[in-house]
Amino acid sequence: MRLVSYLVHGEPRYGAAVEGGVIDLTKRIGRDFSDVKALIAANALTKAQAAVAGQKPDFALDDVVLLPPVPAPEKLWCIGVNYAERNAEYKDNSDLPKYPSLFVRSPSSMVGSGQPIEKPKVSEQLDYEGELVIVIGKGGRHIPREAAWSHIFGMTLCNEGTVRDWLRHGKFNVTQGKNFDRSGSIGPWIVTADELDPRGPHDIITRVNGEVRQQDTTERLMFPFDFLIAYLSTFATLKPGDMIVTGTPTGAGARFDPPRWLKAGDVIEVESSRIGVLRNVVAAEQ
Repeated sequence: MRLVSYLVHGEPRYGAAVEGGVIDLTKRIGRDFSDVKALIAANALTKAQAAVAGQKPDFALDDVVLLPPVPAPEKLWCIGVNYAERNAEYKDNSDLPKYPSLFVRSPSSMVGSGQPIEKPKVSEQLDYEGELVIVIGKGGRHIPREAAWSHIFGMTLCNEGTVRDWLRHGKFNVTQGKNFDRSGSIGPWIVTADELDPRGPHDIITRVNGEVRQQDTTERLMFPFDFLIAYLSTFATLKPGDMIVTGTPTGAGARFDPPRWLKAGDVIEVESSRIGVLRNVVAAEQ
């Protein structure tokens, strides 16, 4: 199943993306589950599947405004330096990391597929980072690695947009450059784990204006999905609807010489063959 969150005439709704459009789940089961996160928390995927069986789309995809599939996750974890060769891109002669690099993003820093991402007024260094995202279904603390796969509800995609010259404003943190409003995107939908085995392998590709900039596979992750779930749940309780953005391959704009920053009008596409395409156009902050 492909679960989407969206706006129709300014009203937030959720549904299932199918051939020809979106089947609205808000009017079918919304009395029981207010949004996608509530549906995940209630372990109600079977009920959602039954509600859409035999139904025709209520809306064409072009007639809705897509939101991030879980518009307000409690936690939006982001993993850095996770694909082979990523550590070498830093050119600091450091050893391979023993543990994941980690930071968090706020929901306000993300838009849905098809919505403009924003190049801020204060910087010329907006960059792209295409990434796979795992969505937590069953929460927990101290989740053993061998049980981690059962905690994944599904997968989606992220352009983890980064304002590079704001990453080191403080001595230790990257928070500022990772949290500009509307600087990144998530979507277009969650493909549930019953249709898409999180174990993979999964491909990931990023294009800017049709040019391939990043391309890799989860077979080359230094910290696989099950490790990340076990690691994060060591210190934090994972909740239904939490998202883990699992790292970007080599080839971000900052790594070119000279760097290739995004500008207004650029089109970024993040694609995985079994999930779909997350597509956004860059707009200048007004």
